[in-house]
Amino acid sequence: MSKRPDVKDYIRTIPDFPHEGIMFRDVTTLFADPRGFRMAIDQMLHPYAGMQIDKVLGLEARGFILGGAIAHQLGTGFVPIRKAGKLPGATLSQDYKLEYGEATVEIHEDAIQPGEKILVVDDLLATGGTAAAGIKLIERLGGEILSCSFIIDLPELGGGKVLEDMGMDVHVLCEFEGE
Repeated sequence: MSKRPDVKDYIRTIPDFPHEGIMFRDVTTLFADPRGFRMAIDQMLHPYAGMQIDKVLGLEARGFILGGAIAHQLGTGFVPIRKAGKLPGATLSQDYKLEYGEATVEIHEDAIQPGEKILVVDDLLATGGTAAAGIKLIERLGGEILSCSFIIDLPELGGGKVLEDMGMDVHVLCEFEGE
């Protein structure tokens, strides 16, 4: 009897990328497989069945792929959180720390209305820095974050704890040990 496929089975690991010692978890193989991609989207949606979600927010860049598909399935709008300087309209910015330095993400200042219920999505939860910055932007606009959903968690890097300490509900499909 064969094992039923799991989302994790579709994710490729590339050793030493982007530098030595890193095990890069590549979701492009998951996205390229129609069965795997549908499985991931369905599993990311499942916990929110029957909930009112006004908008799905995707974190740059793979969160756009997931967020667009999830928003379509839910019949809601999609909002991107982008790297600084990529959005054409008036924006709000949020700085955050990276492993080596800082970065900034932005959202259009009219993307979320006060009281709207938001689902935050991305492919990978590592240190939680990008997601935390996105959450701060949503809160500054008055949005209510229902949950944060990711395909992969790297629990050793502590991102789940960072988001939970912010009061966020966190949903992940699979975990990988190490970086």
